[in-house]
Amino acid sequence: MGAIQLNKVEKWFGELQVIKGIDLEIKEGEFVIFVGPSGCGKSTLLRLISGLEETSRGTIEIDSKDVTALPPSGRGLSMVFQSYALYPHMSVRENVGFGLKTAGIPKAEIDSKVNAAAEVLKLDDYLDRRPKALSGGQRQRVAIGRAIVREPSAFLFDEPLSNLDAALRVEMRFEIARLHKSLGTTMIYVTHDQVEAMTLADKIVVLQAGRIEQVGSPRELYERPDNLFVAQFIGSPKMNVLPCSVEGDQFSLQGHGGGHYPHAGLPQRPVRLGVRPEHMSIVGDGEGHCSGTVEVAEYLGADTFLYVALDGLETILVRISGADTIEEGARIGLVFDETRMHFFDAEDRAIR
Repeated sequence: MGAIQLNKVEKWFGELQVIKGIDLEIKEGEFVIFVGPSGCGKSTLLRLISGLEETSRGTIEIDSKDVTALPPSGRGLSMVFQSYALYPHMSVRENVGFGLKTAGIPKAEIDSKVNAAAEVLKLDDYLDRRPKALSGGQRQRVAIGRAIVREPSAFLFDEPLSNLDAALRVEMRFEIARLHKSLGTTMIYVTHDQVEAMTLADKIVVLQAGRIEQVGSPRELYERPDNLFVAQFIGSPKMNVLPCSVEGDQFSLQGHGGGHYPHAGLPQRPVRLGVRPEHMSIVGDGEGHCSGTVEVAEYLGADTFLYVALDGLETILVRISGADTIEEGARIGLVFDETRMHFFDAEDRAIR
């Protein structure tokens, strides 16, 4: 239960098209994350799956059944929103079981399901408290518990952690990952935070302007991005991109050195080189692939981020161990890991 298929799905608001012909398969039990910048259509796509928005064109299937015209109540899904939407005058127990009560489920069955959900979510000690006596993370767990007791074929999460502080977001990421492992239920999760996407997902769907840019595992998207947009969106800090030229099997950077170009036999000609901040090492000034001046050094404990102004080029970010000390104003050379460089053509497509 919980396999979802989207076939050429479109959404129009008047003359504005916000979802542009999306095809997507979500397998039973997968944890799939929709990620992308604000306005890319990820929340709208989730609402189309849930039935909260009407599909303009295309079809949505759940377990091979066409549900495109069904209301939310007929789709067998549970949704967890950014806001907790708890009833302040009700206890945790009453909030979690409220949907079952309104559906006419017997009290003994409600109690059993509420207790089971509370055990999974570590809410046993809070069942008789009201929401005002809970932390933000506990309130979000109550909202998730309300979804669990319905025993849906899939859970839909719409940016559920965005109202929490940084420490609680880390804690709740762990809780949601543990919940997925425990339940084995299909989960679709919307976020603008690519760190959440990388740490939680079995499969990431990267969206931009209502279209899918790439679908794959976190490792696939990090190591083999299809285009420049995905390359810079996935990975934190984001990938550095520099103009380059190629002659034969050698690439070069304007005013700097170069190295081996591994795609010399392919017809596409690269115009940009991408290298992640963690895939560079420091050498002496005038050595390596390029040189520059350290403008800012941000010490973060385990890591230090160096903002290096390259001679004749732009400023790039270099990630080094926090145990290394590089002073601001220092002249350094940089060597790229040539096995982990990325090249892009004039249409921003990756060359492989």
